[in-house]
Amino acid sequence: MVKIRLRRMGRRGRPFYRVVVADSRSPRDGKFIDNIGYYNPLTDPATINIDGEKALKWLGYGAQPTDTVRSLLAKLGIMDKIKPTSGQS
Repeated sequence: MVKIRLRRMGRRGRPFYRVVVADSRSPRDGKFIDNIGYYNPLTDPATINIDGEKALKWLGYGAQPTDTVRSLLAKLGIMDKIKPTSGQS
């Protein structure tokens, strides 16, 4: 399964994260398919920069965001742009 998740970068005690599309079996900081943005929780307010078009493209392909990435996408309003599935009536 393809996931949209955070990849930890930075030095010890000063993390920032890249938002990447990766195979769920690859390690957290290992191989990834596409880099779609970054997240820096240390700034005030936290810096979130995600390419909305790439995120929507991967979500359309069926990529599943992790809980943290889902909340970041919701803060940017990207989750609102996803077409609802026709499975529910």
